[in-house]
Amino acid sequence: MPTRRARIPATRYPVERFTLDNGLRVVLTPDRSAPVIGVAVVYDVGIRSEPEGRTGFAHLFEHLMFQGSENLEKLAHFRYVQGAGGTFNGSTHLDYTDYFETLPSNALERALFLEADRMRGPRLTEENLRNQVDVVKEEIRVNVLNRPYGGFPWLTLPPVLFDTFPNAHDGYGSFDDLESATVADAADFFRRYYASGNAVLAVSGDIDTAEAVTLIERHFGDVPARPAPDRPDFAEPDLTAERRTAYADQLAPLPAVASAWRVPDPVGDFASYLPYVVLAEVLTDGDASRLVERLVHRDRAVTTVGGYLGIMGDPFDVRDPTALLLQAHLPPGGDVDKVLRTLDEELDRLAQDGLADGELARTQARMATHLLRDTDAVLGRALRMAVLEQQRGEPGLLGELPSLIGEVTDEQVRAAAATLRPERRASVEVIPGGGSR
Repeated sequence: MPTRRARIPATRYPVERFTLDNGLRVVLTPDRSAPVIGVAVVYDVGIRSEPEGRTGFAHLFEHLMFQGSENLEKLAHFRYVQGAGGTFNGSTHLDYTDYFETLPSNALERALFLEADRMRGPRLTEENLRNQVDVVKEEIRVNVLNRPYGGFPWLTLPPVLFDTFPNAHDGYGSFDDLESATVADAADFFRRYYASGNAVLAVSGDIDTAEAVTLIERHFGDVPARPAPDRPDFAEPDLTAERRTAYADQLAPLPAVASAWRVPDPVGDFASYLPYVVLAEVLTDGDASRLVERLVHRDRAVTTVGGYLGIMGDPFDVRDPTALLLQAHLPPGGDVDKVLRTLDEELDRLAQDGLADGELARTQARMATHLLRDTDAVLGRALRMAVLEQQRGEPGLLGELPSLIGEVTDEQVRAAAATLRPERRASVEVIPGGGSR
């Protein structure tokens, strides 16, 4: 008996797209339901773009973009956004870096001016660089070196799964590489990647479209035109034999393991990729999911288990190559080999027997709910649409994702599960307290 799928309608967000003469792509998505706006600028540069010897540079440069700009002194960006009752931040990903604000709608021009000013040029000084190198080093100490499971698995699994520097290196960066960065390096990075032709501006929320177009042309239209750089091909062959490694974590209280399998190109082969997104949720989303029910509740072999697409948990804003990840924390003395064998058993059972009646529909409905919740806020919508425009030229895909997830079939999920074989798996194990296996 075929399992039922969820019937999920598409969400029709209004979208207007245009490109300025300097190459900046713009996405507008008005929503007049509340007097709030979200503004996002996404640059097509991320961790994978870092050159050898400059690990962590994409993230370091994100910090430098907040240290003053062509017409604004250091900390002015902070004061102007917070003084208008807004919030702001930025983040660095594998394939892009974003900068964003949420503000009252009457502060739209202020946000556009701020983003355009730093697109013209941040204040790249020796003082700012040295200061931010120290800030990033402290961030690494707090988030990785002095935290249990620091960097697990987003920093520790890629060098097992991948062979090439762009895909495998430490995106936070080594202290040596960070300390050796120069102002000239930063200026070259800006010229190469922070070009108007390499960026997308998205504005969502309480906007009048015609007025927004006028303001965008006023503030961004005279940003000097520079074309987008050629993007390298980061593809590399899939694994043909299982890879596994382990390391000791002096601060970790319990054993842990994470495994990854390569998946189809999320941009170039989206139809084949989408069933893996659903599969990860079938396996791990909620107490009724396959691996939670088996590993946590029945076998008590793990205390937690989770699964997701993308090394940084970003299924719809990542390019190829990427992976499906499963990770678990074990009780004291837990058996990692047994956990991996159980994963194989459950994947085989799913591939052979399919899903129970209602299992797929329940999973799809939960996924649609999460997607709609994440994009209900205007900033979430602006960020997602900016990345979809940048990577696919399809910002409107955001509204179609829930219905596309609802169209994934039992047969597609089974076929995806059948590809997650041990010989294609990379795993990393955390040994707690510096002990030995």
